Amino acid sequence: MFRLMYHFFRIGAMNELQYRVNFWIQLLQSGVALAVGLISLALVFSHTTDLAGWSQTELLVVMGVHIMMGGLIGAVIQPNMLRLMEDIREGTLDFALTKPEDAQIMVSVREIRLWRLVDVILGAILLGTALVLLGDAIGPLQAAGFVVATIFGALMIYSFWIMLTSVAFWVVRVDEMLNLFEGIYAAGRWPVGIYPGWLRGLLTFLVPIAFAVTVPAEALTGRLSGATLGLAALLAIGLLGLSRLVWRIGLRQYGGASA
Repeated sequence: MFRLMYHFFRIGAMNELQYRVNFWIQLLQSGVALAVGLISLALVFSHTTDLAGWSQTELLVVMGVHIMMGGLIGAVIQPNMLRLMEDIREGTLDFALTKPEDAQIMVSVREIRLWRLVDVILGAILLGTALVLLGDAIGPLQAAGFVVATIFGALMIYSFWIMLTSVAFWVVRVDEMLNLFEGIYAAGRWPVGIYPGWLRGLLTFLVPIAFAVTVPAEALTGRLSGATLGLAALLAIGLLGLSRLVWRIGLRQYGGASA
């Protein structure tokens, strides 16, 4: 699987490098988005000293994780899901289904938008700056908790996307649903604890933004408990299994060019 991912990454990178002006466009977009986020944070803390127990510097950690995860989604997950949706609609998914590799893995790694990794880098810089400002040394357990929580969060987001995209096996257009996710993901810029209970539940279990952003940030700020990490592991495994089931059921409904 990793060898396949490497080959697709190399091909995608070579394609993207042909249009290097896109790097500067992406850098400008990411810089503007970062500036807007920082201004919003400054405006909020001009009226308060903490937000649901989070200080301004700690919220920079949340924002850094949010930008990093958004970059990962935009670079790898979203382009593959958009192409999958188009292949289902056009009946060209056959090209992936006839390959010797597992079809779900194939459709999940064949596209990459290299320049969206700019967000990953900017998010990492912001995260590192926030940790320096906090002044607390990050121990091995906190670092390990962050890495593990981030992996679980990424798996949940991927599982959610593959299930959402698989709706295209039954419904012709699901573009609006994918756009809805982007709107919901914007809520992850803030810790889920600030939202009302019903919305917190939505962002935790239905659309797992909390586990993708807030929980990794909790690991770096000393808030993460073993119970929360264990719940993240169970949800990641459960959603990954459910996404596999939805994918296989959806394939039975597919009628491609060779059907």
